[in-house]
Amino acid sequence: MPYFCDVIINYTSMKQRIMGCLVALLLTAAAMAQSVSILGDSYSTFEGYVTPATNEMWYYEENGNKNDVNDVTHTWWWQVIKEGGYKFCVNNSYSGSTIGYRGYDGNDYSARSFITRMDNLGNPDIILIFGATNDSWAGEPVGEYKYDNLKKSDFFTFRPAMAYMLEHMTRRYLGVRIYFILNTELRSDITESCKTICEHYGVRCITLTDIDKQNGHPSQKGMKAIAQQVLKVLKADE
Repeated sequence: MPYFCDVIINYTSMKQRIMGCLVALLLTAAAMAQSVSILGDSYSTFEGYVTPATNEMWYYEENGNKNDVNDVTHTWWWQVIKEGGYKFCVNNSYSGSTIGYRGYDGNDYSARSFITRMDNLGNPDIILIFGATNDSWAGEPVGEYKYDNLKKSDFFTFRPAMAYMLEHMTRRYLGVRIYFILNTELRSDITESCKTICEHYGVRCITLTDIDKQNGHPSQKGMKAIAQQVLKVLKADE
């Protein structure tokens, strides 16, 4: 009888140790998951999931914008984080925002620009920048390629603004994987500029293809396509 009791006690003790190891492994895996921050425009907004909450939104649960994206799980970035096994850090996206300072009708968009918001992304392992759409749509002048001695007045044209953003972010977020996501159907000079400036700073440019849109913005189908194309690049780099 004592021998039988010893076996039960040993089995119970071993089971507890195994369960303890499994819990430790799960906690370690969770701690090791890389965190993702998003710097974007309307394509990356969703009410209740953007910091700061005062940023203008485009996507809502009750979406009156003639678009079928009405749940945060439909968004491209949510799918990337969920399916990629990442952690959500910060989403600093602002509807209608431009990378540079010039917005629609020639108005000063510096307050909402990517340049103004780029320091407010927390401490992520990966940053996904999804911009240049409004720069293209607003007719922002493309300007000249300029990488040095940049002044505030330069940021009212696209190329110097884009260059300053990537130069600053690659310094500010040292050791962080930074990607630029390039939308479809933009002006050819904007598309070319994004690719050229990304190459100059060694930032991977994810050029999207075949993105379904409703009212100029990704539909559920389009969001899924964006997520798949972004994930393919992220996982290839791991």
